[in-house]
Amino acid sequence: MGRVLAVAAAASLALTACGGGGGDTAAQQSAPASSAPAAAAKGDGTLTLGTVLPQTGSLAFLGPPEFAGVDQAVKEINEAGGVLGKQVATIHTDSGDTTTNIASQSVDKLLGQKADAIIGAASSSVSESIIDKITGAGVVQFSPANTSDTFTTINDNGLYFRTAPPDKLQGRVLGDLIAADGNDTVGILAMQDSYGSGLANQIAKTAEEAGASIVERVDYDPKAAEFSADVAKIKAKNPKAIVLIGFEEGAKVVQELVKQGLTADKVKWYMVDGNMSNTNYLKMPKGTLKGVKGTIPGAEAPDEFRKKLLEVNKDLEDFTYAAESYDAAILLALAAEAAKDDSGRSIAGKLGEVSKGGEKCKTFKDCADLLKSGKDIDYDGVSGPVEFDDAGDPSVATIGVYQYGDDNKYPGKALEYRTGNIAG
Repeated sequence: MGRVLAVAAAASLALTACGGGGGDTAAQQSAPASSAPAAAAKGDGTLTLGTVLPQTGSLAFLGPPEFAGVDQAVKEINEAGGVLGKQVATIHTDSGDTTTNIASQSVDKLLGQKADAIIGAASSSVSESIIDKITGAGVVQFSPANTSDTFTTINDNGLYFRTAPPDKLQGRVLGDLIAADGNDTVGILAMQDSYGSGLANQIAKTAEEAGASIVERVDYDPKAAEFSADVAKIKAKNPKAIVLIGFEEGAKVVQELVKQGLTADKVKWYMVDGNMSNTNYLKMPKGTLKGVKGTIPGAEAPDEFRKKLLEVNKDLEDFTYAAESYDAAILLALAAEAAKDDSGRSIAGKLGEVSKGGEKCKTFKDCADLLKSGKDIDYDGVSGPVEFDDAGDPSVATIGVYQYGDDNKYPGKALEYRTGNIAG
């Protein structure tokens, strides 16, 4: 495995975080075009996008930017004339988290309303719980935020895609960063699920290859009432750095670290996309997270794009996975236009084609005009080039490295961006 990646120039010392929210928008997930089953029944002529994204639960802070990204995309698609001559319809639903059955109920609702594609879920574990129901119905599932490596080989009937890169890339970047910062002893606190365990494995592997030692690793129950025993195990090994891999419960883990004297000014903390947030730590004393670094997949969202999202939702604090959600909706619409059909299997069969190999284009209107003139297209998105490989994963991705300030928030520009091939 090649050591990561071309490092882009450092942007600023400020950083960004994750956001949440809800509403009624479109969503979809699908798999590699090459393995997509042959189209059976034709669609009804109206592209209906459903979303199963977090309005509640441990990733609720990610909802608002994801919903805003989908809404902005659909707005632009419909302003450009829609898909197949009709306006795109959207239906927003809540994904909740793995402590509830909300996602399954939402999928039932969307299938009952004949969604052609479903965008979501954000949580890899939630997506695993609903993928059979979605893809078994011949509907595309398209996640803007699933990063578990599990989905690269999961049985999806060729109908699952994602714009977020698998964790092996984020893990390589963070593992390299930890070692480059001079940390030769590392402790890992990871939530026990496919996301947490998979990311922890890759971070540990990369850090060890770079010369660091993982002196303790604790895979904890994210539903636990408190984390004193878990943190005590890490404290006993006296690491120079601590990696925190989790979701909203990470705030409780942070509080326990502080309580046991493992503060960020004494031990270097590192976070990941699931707990990098500009809202979850605001009630903590000023400077609690000062200097903490973390990684978030995706290229920097342009200022113009952020302004558009704030017009959709003026209360946005985070923009994490907004670009990936936007690109998911645009790609689904372009695939339906290329297929001249809105059925899930037809869309899946064209997602690979519209993402690579043709004439470059960056907006739905420009790409759709090229398709209507009979040309092959290569959509380059706000989140990056989004060229799908045979597993429905983006083949190349960018990871941003962010750092918290004294206000327990990270600014919108990363310290640096690292881009590399997923295969590594």
